[in-house]
Amino acid sequence: QVQVVESGGGLVQPGGSLRLSCAASGSIFRISTVGWYRQAPGKQRELVARITGGGSTNYADFVEGRFTISRDNAKSTVYLQMNSLKPEDSAVYYCNADQIAALDVWGQGTLVTVSS
Repeated sequence: QVQVVESGGGLVQPGGSLRLSCAASGSIFRISTVGWYRQAPGKQRELVARITGGGSTNYADFVEGRFTISRDNAKSTVYLQMNSLKPEDSAVYYCNADQIAALDVWGQGTLVTVSS
């Protein structure tokens, strides 16, 4: 079982930065693939970035090199560093392990608002 709690969202100006944190619990965290997802008004939930237990990463095309996903297994935490934020990045951001996302079980997420 892997459980996660998201934090780090907030209000930021266009061009600004935020670092989201995903604190995880569970015995299989170190080998779990974890993704950051987001859901904006009028859109379906979409994958933003993913990181495997071995550290391999992939990103959605809209990231355009602006975001970095990383993990610190000693802290059981996955991060999403978000730079050069755009208003269209505004969304509720969720993290989830693949095994849990496959069950369509989600937490509360953390709200990111990019606005002047």
